[in-house]
Amino acid sequence: MNKELVDVLIIGAGPSGCVAASYLHNNGFRVKVVEKALFPRFVIGESLIPRCMDHFEEAGLLNCLKEMNFEIKRGARFIKGDIICNFDFSKKFTEGWDWTWQVPRADFDNALAQEIIKKGVEVNFETEVTNVTFHENYSVTTTKDKNGNFNDIKAKFIIDSSGYGRVLPRLLNLEKPSEIPDNSSIFTHIEDINRPEGTEGTLISFDIVKEKVWLWVIPFSNGKTSIGFVGPTEFINSYGEDTATALKKLLQLSDYYKNRLEEVDFLFQPIKIQNFAKSVTKLYGKGFALTGNSAEFLDPVFSSGVSFATESAILAAKLIAKELQNETVNWETEYTQYIKEGVDVFATYVKEWYTGNLQKLFFHRPENLEVKSKICAVLAGYVWDKENTFVKKHNRAVRSMAHLIDMQ
Repeated sequence: MNKELVDVLIIGAGPSGCVAASYLHNNGFRVKVVEKALFPRFVIGESLIPRCMDHFEEAGLLNCLKEMNFEIKRGARFIKGDIICNFDFSKKFTEGWDWTWQVPRADFDNALAQEIIKKGVEVNFETEVTNVTFHENYSVTTTKDKNGNFNDIKAKFIIDSSGYGRVLPRLLNLEKPSEIPDNSSIFTHIEDINRPEGTEGTLISFDIVKEKVWLWVIPFSNGKTSIGFVGPTEFINSYGEDTATALKKLLQLSDYYKNRLEEVDFLFQPIKIQNFAKSVTKLYGKGFALTGNSAEFLDPVFSSGVSFATESAILAAKLIAKELQNETVNWETEYTQYIKEGVDVFATYVKEWYTGNLQKLFFHRPENLEVKSKICAVLAGYVWDKENTFVKKHNRAVRSMAHLIDMQ
């Protein structure tokens, strides 16, 4: 069995793992990344929000992504019947990035991984974590490669960025039920042969076909488009086990998109993910931190997944850097409380989306442009801006505004 020594072991080479690895490597730490899959590989989470651009820039990963010419996302469109609500990130309340990308994650994640390899970070693909033991000042992680060879990696710190693999939550029994309602999704990619010209064809859209059921349409710059339905698990499962048949039936619910999408071929058998919301009992422990989907996943409705993954990654990397330089770190306040503040804001918006309250604000006419700009800042990922009343009072603001609409 081989043995290695590193400052930080990172589990997972997705956006979260790459951001953490790049930041730590840039600051002189010895980092190793282990990844169970072989890249490029498919994964869901194809719509970004502007806040994550701050993280790619700080980690030195922005230029390699710009070179990929992904579809630029400047906002989002929400459709309900004959009413359309357009959000323009340049008109948000909080200062910050006013654009981001819509990306095929296989290409996006591979671009990040290849960039950190180019920087000098060692990344072992097709390598699975089988065991972790924690000692007083270090951990030992046992990995197995594709040939069945085992390896022990001694590290001063572990960052679990394994996403849906949720390595440490499983090994350390940290899983707990999410407070988000049980939702599921069915999705695939299509060759978007009927795509209209201009913004109409490239703008990410969410079509609400029932109050708790919606269709995403995410066009990519390569001519392909990601489509998928999200709704209560019982509703999604009522369309049967064959996912292709189920998705074709579901597309008939969309008056806006059914003509554009009904004749296209699916590029792969549609995938179903059931009850995707996840949570954990804690975000850190002695010698480790959880980032991204390894910790919390809410719902795809506002595309917050990658942004929380990179937010937690850059913060965990900074705190680990401080700790390895013998500076005092209060993980509870500097990490858990901070991340949970942002998660709580987004969780409120997800919950109020499915209660219907947030939809009332989106589709009420005439629009309240001040309220819209503040909600737009939340949708852009700037969920720590306490100057924004729809952040500071998130647990009351949406509900109160919806109540006012009801009274009119």
